[in-house]
Amino acid sequence: MNGEMHAPPRVHFCGIGGTAMVAGARLAIEAGWEVHGSDNPLYPPTSEMVAALGIPVAKGYRAKNLDWGPDRVIIGNVLSRGNPEVETVLDRRLHYISLPEWIKDAVLRTRRSVAICGTHGKTSTTALTAWLLDRAGLDPGYLIGGQPFGFSHSARLGRPGTPFVIEGDEYDTAFFDKRAKFFHYLPEIAVVTSLEYDHGDIYRDLEAIEQAFRWMLRQIPSSGRLILCADSPGAMALNTHAFCPVLTYGFHESANYCIASIHHQAGKTCMAVHRRGVPWATFEASLVGRHNLQNAAAALAVADVLGASLDGMQDGLRTFPGVRRRMEIFHEAQGIPFIDDFAHHPTAVAETIAAARQRWPESRLRVLCEPRSNTMVTRQFEDALVEA
Repeated sequence: MNGEMHAPPRVHFCGIGGTAMVAGARLAIEAGWEVHGSDNPLYPPTSEMVAALGIPVAKGYRAKNLDWGPDRVIIGNVLSRGNPEVETVLDRRLHYISLPEWIKDAVLRTRRSVAICGTHGKTSTTALTAWLLDRAGLDPGYLIGGQPFGFSHSARLGRPGTPFVIEGDEYDTAFFDKRAKFFHYLPEIAVVTSLEYDHGDIYRDLEAIEQAFRWMLRQIPSSGRLILCADSPGAMALNTHAFCPVLTYGFHESANYCIASIHHQAGKTCMAVHRRGVPWATFEASLVGRHNLQNAAAALAVADVLGASLDGMQDGLRTFPGVRRRMEIFHEAQGIPFIDDFAHHPTAVAETIAAARQRWPESRLRVLCEPRSNTMVTRQFEDALVEA
């Protein structure tokens, strides 16, 4: 009957403390779903991000956490068989789904998906791209796999028909779906920042990772764009596998968006960019390090393709506030800054140290590395880490 009230759909996030899961929960809340979650005890910054959702979150995994009758159960990719909630979902034949699947159907089908992929720089580039599009007035939605400064949350739904910038992780989707997460993201535009061997716990070799990226490229429509880092041989090798126009960015002189020159002044980096071989514009940013400038060029390429104004892009790059745990100065004592960074691959570690040397050229660096990633603990990168 007319005017009849319908209860909102209900969804339970098992493993809500994952960076992507808490962002997905934010999207579900904005979409009008009733959201609950569960996880083991959490610690900052994740605990703070989950608390900010303002929803019921159970501590520990138990069958009774699902007694409230959710219509969907989203199972995080850290959960597997033997987990009490996974077993309950299977025993009760509840409708379960992975987070990437849910995002594909509930969010991306009605939006212009921009997938930021690659071995390095995904989180920073996703945040940069979302920030540039936002400052340029394109009102994007986004899902960032970290805690961005400047935005109130790590995810925003946006409106149907607008760009949605999403971090395209190549890690597997769930215990029941071993495909890469980015396989679900329906990219209209895909960025590949780099392509190296990583995730040794799920990929047997570099060829297996390259194959995952090639499968993802098959989903870009012919009217879309593939944007590759010209400085990464691994990324550029994907050029011949594209079914759409390809654009490139970086320091290489052949890049469509070429970082032609840089200079530093008053704690800022000024970056002159040539577009398709012609001087285009100069951009100012509070970024240091070759890798961060490459990330900025990728974001500029996406924004240009989507029709952002040059003034909006310049304002966006100048005001970009950064991402937590990406060259973050979290403490200072007696004039000594303490920096936190998420780098966990030898290439990323080396780039981060180089960026620190560039920013503090007269200082002595002390570098502490906590080898916690799934690949690090396999010791496959042991020699390369020592060298980095």
